[in-house]
Amino acid sequence: MSRIFDCSNSATRQAGIKAAQAAVADGRLVVLPTDTLYGLGCDAFNNQAVANLLATKKRGPDMPVPVLVGSWDTARGLVHNFDHRLETLIEAFWPGALSIVVSQAPSLPWNLGDTRGTVLLRMPLHPIAIELLRETGPMAVSSANITGNTPPKTAIAAKQQLGDAVSVYLNGGETPVGQASTIVDVSGATPKVLREGSISAARIEEVLGTSVEVKQR
Repeated sequence: MSRIFDCSNSATRQAGIKAAQAAVADGRLVVLPTDTLYGLGCDAFNNQAVANLLATKKRGPDMPVPVLVGSWDTARGLVHNFDHRLETLIEAFWPGALSIVVSQAPSLPWNLGDTRGTVLLRMPLHPIAIELLRETGPMAVSSANITGNTPPKTAIAAKQQLGDAVSVYLNGGETPVGQASTIVDVSGATPKVLREGSISAARIEEVLGTSVEVKQR
């Protein structure tokens, strides 16, 4: 049976964070607000929990799960090379609506899907998400919807889709952005914008000081 916690006041927020932390530690799924959309998350290093997340979304390993972090320092431990481009993007946009694909650190004990040696990282600009992430460590987090359905901007909309497959719902109100993050890939020689969301490709180019490829839909 799932529980939903109203995080609009400090008492129920703390109870919700504690319940969500316990659920993540136990390998269960939680729903949390981010600055963009609501996310469905679990312990990034619990491979069975990640498999359950993919199954709950009715999504295959061909669409790997992103990883959310609660600090810049956490990201440093997950990447193969913390190079100038990555550092520049993090300093400009984190916490915020930019997801960054990088080569992952070797021998990390996780299975996020068919990542081909990369990982998609983001630090969300949302106090509830950050508070939870700093308790749990890196979480595998995807939008809190069944694949093909509308990604939710509220906890109630997420629960309508996912129901009791999720142990804890953290209700932080409607998400402030309501649009997916921009995804930029810096794992290769040329930066590539794989998805243009709330941050434009032009803004990415401005910050990096170089042209980027933009994937055509």
